[in-house]
Amino acid sequence: MRVVFAFLLMICSLTSFADDHARLYQAAGWPQQREHFSDALSAAQQRYSRTLPPAVYQALVDNSNRRFERQALEQRAQLALREALPNPTAALQFFESPLGRKIVNAEVLATRSDQLARNANGLPPSDASATRRLQIRHLAQALPADEAAAEVSMALAGVAADSLSSMIPGLLGGGQADALLNSQREQVKKQITADLDNTLLYVYRELSDPELEEFVTFADSADGKAYYQAALAAVKAGLGSQQNSVPDAQGI
Repeated sequence: MRVVFAFLLMICSLTSFADDHARLYQAAGWPQQREHFSDALSAAQQRYSRTLPPAVYQALVDNSNRRFERQALEQRAQLALREALPNPTAALQFFESPLGRKIVNAEVLATRSDQLARNANGLPPSDASATRRLQIRHLAQALPADEAAAEVSMALAGVAADSLSSMIPGLLGGGQADALLNSQREQVKKQITADLDNTLLYVYRELSDPELEEFVTFADSADGKAYYQAALAAVKAGLGSQQNSVPDAQGI
């Protein structure tokens, strides 16, 4: 209940910013990305159905659905975004601009289930000029894309470990589970980083060079950095990356 009170107090104390935060959440594509994560979670659950005994599989589904319950995930993410980004005005203006909408559309398309399936074996190499590749390199350095992608990947990969730990207490005790996940997170992050430039070239392929330059300018600005760090915090909070157990309904 403490989080509920904190959330209500924040709304009351930040009335002038409340609508802007909600608008930013919508404009930046968060609801669509949450839906795409739910689709990816369902696909991951389905893959386990073919290899796990029915009881273990049902525990996996129940645990992962509880951990990633849509409304709770969205509330955690929105609360973290509000806390980490006191003034959303600049980010809102950017994402409500024609360029911002074009960027969000590209990002939402890239995480759609049919697009992920289409590129499951890797993205095609992008044919880009040296100037565009330099812009993309600057963008990769400005965006926490590798960290956010690693968090999502680990959240999906961790559903089986969560279920086994709940069914067999102490199976990964003594900090062993955390150490294993942290090690895997770093490995996943390295893999993502190694191909990040090509990934961003593909995702933002419809942006012209001037549009890409404008995007880099925003991402590398103080306002852009503030938004993307807040966005990373929101991703972690929404996925429950920094908590060892799933809060019950009263704790949300």
